[in-house]
Amino acid sequence: MDNKKLQILTAGYSLHSKPFHIFQPEGLENYLIRLQTTGRCRTRIEGKLERLEPGDLLLVAPGQPYELRIEGEPAIGVQSQGPPLINSGDYHIFPSGEWIEEWWQKQPRPRIIRLPLSEGVVGAFRQIMLERQRISNPSPEIAEYYLKILCTDIDRNLLQQPTRTYPTYLAHRIKNYIEENAAEPIRLEDAAAYAGISVSRAVHLFKETFDTSIIQYTLEVRLNMARERIIFSPLSLEHVAESSGFPNYNYFHRVFRKRFGMSPKQFRQHARTPVES
Repeated sequence: MDNKKLQILTAGYSLHSKPFHIFQPEGLENYLIRLQTTGRCRTRIEGKLERLEPGDLLLVAPGQPYELRIEGEPAIGVQSQGPPLINSGDYHIFPSGEWIEEWWQKQPRPRIIRLPLSEGVVGAFRQIMLERQRISNPSPEIAEYYLKILCTDIDRNLLQQPTRTYPTYLAHRIKNYIEENAAEPIRLEDAAAYAGISVSRAVHLFKETFDTSIIQYTLEVRLNMARERIIFSPLSLEHVAESSGFPNYNYFHRVFRKRFGMSPKQFRQHARTPVES
């Protein structure tokens, strides 16, 4: 650890059960590192309100316009006569000093980074908060060490992110949505809503980032899913098609043959034929 000055001004956890709105167009006075842990909220980036979900790390530098909205959302699949449910929890740290300034400027920092809600990440936020809350704290440098570890972990996750710009981050959110839901019917509206953007913007960003369409990528994911099930599962070919998100077997048969050069039945027979030595 180096000896450059680092100070943690505030560290805490917030759980909102009522609507909350903060807007500072002139920006914050200090750096902010904020991790969404439960529920959802929205923040304004490049003039647009973007949704924050659990695992989204928000990075705000001094002077950057800052807006946060926490509003009610009805429970999914539940009709309620009462007001929308308010639920948003986050850890937040306001650091300052030469060390954090140099770390921040070391590389381009997107406003939002996706982090795993692992014990390592959440535990670092928790330990920093607990150290700051000690009434008698003879070793304030402990919290600073935890913050340096957290920042190093953020850098590691940033390197693993396929992009460092927010528009393509949204495209990767859509990609993750497709991969997680390919076995179910997927509408463009659903994929766009998951990223919190319009259908037209979702289509454009996805094509620009991956050089393929949302529909074509969904088909590719489903075909690869079906291929694995044909090889390794005892499912009938009709069940393979259904469980891999295809609306009917005839369509599945046609696109599978086009993609792999043989029918699903031929592919299974070929894959399961012992290779003679």
